[in-house]
Amino acid sequence: MSQDMDIVDHLDELRKRIIIIASVFIIAFIAVFIYIQDIYAWITKDLDMQLAVLGPLDIIVIYFSIAAVLAIAVTLPVAVLQIWLFSKPGLTKAEVRATAVYIPASFLLFIGGLAFGYFVVLPIVLNFLLALGEGTFQTMFTADRYFQFVLRMTVPFSFLFEMPLVVMFLTSIGILTPMGMHKNRKYAYFGIVVVSVLLSPPDFLSDVLVIIPLILLYEISISLSKIVYKRRLKRLQQEEKEIE
Repeated sequence: MSQDMDIVDHLDELRKRIIIIASVFIIAFIAVFIYIQDIYAWITKDLDMQLAVLGPLDIIVIYFSIAAVLAIAVTLPVAVLQIWLFSKPGLTKAEVRATAVYIPASFLLFIGGLAFGYFVVLPIVLNFLLALGEGTFQTMFTADRYFQFVLRMTVPFSFLFEMPLVVMFLTSIGILTPMGMHKNRKYAYFGIVVVSVLLSPPDFLSDVLVIIPLILLYEISISLSKIVYKRRLKRLQQEEKEIE
């Protein structure tokens, strides 16, 4: 009976956390949507042309896409916090202290990935692709195609930049080890190349611009995994001594 009550309590707690996350997302989405035209103007301010739409529904789809991405960015730290609070009762004091840093770090890495994609990768790839058609094609973008391109060049980096954090967390709970990551480096590199080719536009420069930072992130993740792994071993040794 008590076990059934524990399950019900856990499900109730999980429902509460999901409601908080969903509520923050909806509020953030509405807040962003109020200023969506100003945000749209800022995103397109560097374009030398006016974007075209092929139908009235394209406008609302574009506005919704922009609002959704920004709402996710705002909601992410809240979501990580809620997941942490849900998991906190099952963590030791040392694990609580160690994992608390993941909350602000997840937000900073997400924003860092978004900024890297928008300010570094996007202009280089866009200028390169435009230069290919200069003097040969009349360039005209539809708003739908342009924002698909922008999202493709920015959003994946936001999630991929979370790699070091995910690796640190998985190392802290014993799923990953730096030795395993080092041993399987060639397979990881192959996976990075495949993911980069799928994410980036079909040209060599775009592939390189995505592959290089992901490889660097993987190497940084190995270094961070070593630090977390050593701390975990030290903590386990201390716990064993306390038990003895």
